[in-house]
Amino acid sequence: MAKRITNRADDYSQWYLDVIKEAKLADHSPVRGCMVIRPNGFSIWEKMKAALDTMFKETGHENAYFPLFIPKSFLSREAQHVEGFAKECAVITHSRLKSVDNGVEVDPESKLEEELIVRPTSETIIWDAYRGWIQSYRDLPILINQWANVVRWEMRTRLFLRTMEFLWQEGHTAHATEQEAVEETLQMLEVYRTFAEEYMAMPVITGVKTESERFAGAVDTYCIEALMQDGKALQAGTSHFLGQNFAKAFDVKFQDRDGEHKYVWASSWGVSTRLIGGLIMTHSDDNGLVLPPKLAPVQVVVVPIYKNDEEKLAVAEYAAELITRLKHSGISVKYDDRENYKPGWKFAEHEAQGVPVRVAIGPRDVQNGNLEVARRDTLEKNIRPMEGAAESIAELLETIQNEMLQRARQRMNEATRITDSYHDFKRTIEDGGFIYAHWDGTADTETLIKEETKATIRCIPLDDFAEPGHCMVTGKPSARRVLFARSY
Repeated sequence: MAKRITNRADDYSQWYLDVIKEAKLADHSPVRGCMVIRPNGFSIWEKMKAALDTMFKETGHENAYFPLFIPKSFLSREAQHVEGFAKECAVITHSRLKSVDNGVEVDPESKLEEELIVRPTSETIIWDAYRGWIQSYRDLPILINQWANVVRWEMRTRLFLRTMEFLWQEGHTAHATEQEAVEETLQMLEVYRTFAEEYMAMPVITGVKTESERFAGAVDTYCIEALMQDGKALQAGTSHFLGQNFAKAFDVKFQDRDGEHKYVWASSWGVSTRLIGGLIMTHSDDNGLVLPPKLAPVQVVVVPIYKNDEEKLAVAEYAAELITRLKHSGISVKYDDRENYKPGWKFAEHEAQGVPVRVAIGPRDVQNGNLEVARRDTLEKNIRPMEGAAESIAELLETIQNEMLQRARQRMNEATRITDSYHDFKRTIEDGGFIYAHWDGTADTETLIKEETKATIRCIPLDDFAEPGHCMVTGKPSARRVLFARSY
């Protein structure tokens, strides 16, 4: 297979698109800004979904489903919410088409009495439902998650990172007290951090968004921020404390233990197929996709090498024994015995698709009781004995998972700096990466920094940077450093 992937150093954006194409993850759709997720890409999403779904259920959440369409009037009930999404909404105005000579056109007589919005997010339709579900403190908490698609009318799109339609999960919870809702918000932020680091091998920084960056209709928005190989930040997940905003907008009250009627407290939280983009840009190299074993649809591929039918049969029998042992160890494995494809071509294809471990077996390996084992992340390969191979490959997969996180964390740490000088900040931000600096807490200063440097405050970190100082721009007092970066 000829090299078809642009080097990262030459054109990072094109490299990203080349990796997606060669790994057969997704294609552009005939509808501008939408994508076709191919089986390889969807399999990764299924692995993500399965892991997250288990984590959600372990924390007491249940899955449900709510309508794709939202009455337009619902969005106007929460002022900040409608303002935040008004420019991104797809609007349905008619209910049918009619045939004409050259095809079809919208039937003008089918105009809807009230337009429908294709959901950009589901707070409004869900809180309308909650009004009927909640009467008493006995009905709380409600811990609901939905796996769905949403539509946000984006002008500038990029596969996985920002598309008009994308897949995601959105959690929506209702609570009797403010404390419970805040604890829920922070609990789910920790679920996202754990998933990002333990499954994606992608280190993240957790924090709270500034007022200008928070979710429309939220009191506080918490996030996980990751750093890609090109030095740009990626918001990988958000968890919102909604206060009583949506409960008041939809008149959702409950009778407490003392008989008093009160508005409920709420949270919402979500991650999307954007995580696949983050996975690509955190780990992949100039040869293609690199996947952490926990999210790889195929963890081990076995490639037979032979010259005749006799060798083919001997290798196949030998490989079958290995495959059985691997499957018994819970490892997903594929035997690539496709005809008319040379082993070298198969190696390159599986390398481009990010299979963590490749095993090559030829007649000499059968004779000597060995295997050739190659790891995708470092491209290292060695000869291992067939005896105990399943155990050693399982250990290798665990090693790969751990070392991918370690390398990504080291890269993030090396690209993270601290500064007190705005002059130094403007110079350093050109190199990319995270910068911790003091900010005076005003929207005006935040906007000025963004306009002059294209850097934004990614979050106010929940770490140990709560040291007092002075804003690098205005010199005004600052209680703590915040995290800056250019971003996707």
